[in-house]
Amino acid sequence: MNDSLNEVAAAFQASAALRGKASIGLVSEVFGAADWLHGPGDDTAVVECGNERVLVAGEAIWPPFVQADPFGAGIASVVANVNDVAAMGGRALALVDQVVATEEVARRVLEGIRFAAGIYGLPVVGGHLTVWGGTPSVSASIVGRVARPLASSSVAAGQECLVAYCLEGTIRKDFPFLSSINDRGADLAGDVGVLAELADAGLVAAAKDVSMAGTLGSLAMLLEPTRCGAVVDLDRIPKPAGVRLADWVLVFPTYGFLMTAAADDVAVVRGRFHERGLACERIGTIDGSGLLRVRLDGEEAELLDLSTQTVTGLNAPAPAGKVESPSSGADGR
Repeated sequence: MNDSLNEVAAAFQASAALRGKASIGLVSEVFGAADWLHGPGDDTAVVECGNERVLVAGEAIWPPFVQADPFGAGIASVVANVNDVAAMGGRALALVDQVVATEEVARRVLEGIRFAAGIYGLPVVGGHLTVWGGTPSVSASIVGRVARPLASSSVAAGQECLVAYCLEGTIRKDFPFLSSINDRGADLAGDVGVLAELADAGLVAAAKDVSMAGTLGSLAMLLEPTRCGAVVDLDRIPKPAGVRLADWVLVFPTYGFLMTAAADDVAVVRGRFHERGLACERIGTIDGSGLLRVRLDGEEAELLDLSTQTVTGLNAPAPAGKVESPSSGADGR
């Protein structure tokens, strides 16, 4: 097998962040099955309010990251929530935060939240603060609105798969995170709006933000509800210069989104991102195989069989026979 292809496949299987997604199935064990509209399952819940659809979501930041970089954790709590709303084709309305930490750490977290919210033009309308000397905890919750949700239940065979990134910024040495917040700045507010524009125009069927599971792990989560498959052409994935492919597919970027669209709409979708100076390429085609595969230099490797395995265990009926997670491990949400 091609060395680079083998490295990507090995990185996918070894990803602790992807393994951690298996623990999300606990939610269904407690609350039972539910469809995407009422949660749990997609990037946000969708709540019907009269003639409007309101998006509701929340994110808890990984505790080791909070301890290592409280200011960055505050930024991440905003970015993750804004991206969740954008991935649903929505527009963010307001955010509230929940911080439990020492006064010094809490101050830095709140300063990070204020900084990032200012970049996105997002009001921080309240929250909760407990000053405590133990392990710090940072969470935030967001509300938004949407006209046409980009639900993962809309993924279907025959659609094309695209990925869009902001490649500006620096990948941290301590965590696999591409931070674009300083390099891209206020342009990020317009960048996240592209998804809503595409959704409103009916040009994108489904979307998911690239999260801690990385590009391929996030794609597996996008495919999971409908048990579709895809072959990803790795050489089509945009990446920063000088970054190894096997490293890049595990990175959590400030701005990264996977989408599915009709073949006839691919050129228009790519063009909308390119107009903003963002990278966007078609990386594969959705099929009905249930297999997530990657291709490079004419060779293929299978990463996951969604007909017999799950990623999160949410939002999809169990297939006949034994169901296994790709592996088990620490919580990577």
